[in-house]
Amino acid sequence: MSAPVGEFDGLRALVTGGASGIGRAAAIRLADAGATVAVLDRDDPPDRFTGVRADLADDVAVRAAVASAVEALGGLDILVNNAGVGAQGDITANDDAEWHRVLDVNVVGLVRVTRAALPALRASQHAAIVNTCSIAATAGLPTRALYSASKGAVLSLTLAMAADLLPDGIRVNAVNPGTADTPWVGRLLDAAPDPAAERAALEARQPHGRLVSADEVAAAIAYLASPAAGSTTGTWLAVDGGMDRLRLRR
Repeated sequence: MSAPVGEFDGLRALVTGGASGIGRAAAIRLADAGATVAVLDRDDPPDRFTGVRADLADDVAVRAAVASAVEALGGLDILVNNAGVGAQGDITANDDAEWHRVLDVNVVGLVRVTRAALPALRASQHAAIVNTCSIAATAGLPTRALYSASKGAVLSLTLAMAADLLPDGIRVNAVNPGTADTPWVGRLLDAAPDPAAERAALEARQPHGRLVSADEVAAAIAYLASPAAGSTTGTWLAVDGGMDRLRLRR
């Protein structure tokens, strides 16, 4: 289902990690509903969007990219913190350098972008932040220790941000996808010894029996960012086929 036409008319949005996957789907959905959208990514965005480049680990580059996006948009009403990196393995699988790298992008990178965007968001009459989190923040998944730690931090940070920014009129929420059919998951499947079997296993662990689509996650992001969610802040919306909360008999 597409977003109502005109729902985001006059609103300006910045989507990080918007060149592919969930971020791209979110940028398209917001634009289709009337928003003017800029995309921050290390790769080229779809042609229809203003594109700015930055590595989220580089604060100077992030500040410059956000400033350029805000200038191009003429302000900012919606920030979608979607960019992030993945990690595999149990608690012993990654060295300190990899822990620092993933946490620096997934957690501190989100902080850098938000910090740079706050002056513009504070000037908005409709300010909303949506953080892309993960079911890994609320459910114990095997061989995802580092990734889960980073997304657990994002979920806690979402709640803290919502409390701090509510007096400024800025709503903050998160979307928690299950395993989504994105290029990153596709690369993991391609690297598996038996990609078909691995896909079947990932589909089977989600109660509705399939991977989540990027468009489904984008729909949740759009709702949380929309004026229709004006009383919704400090929470998360799971888009996981029931994986987090349902316990079905097999």
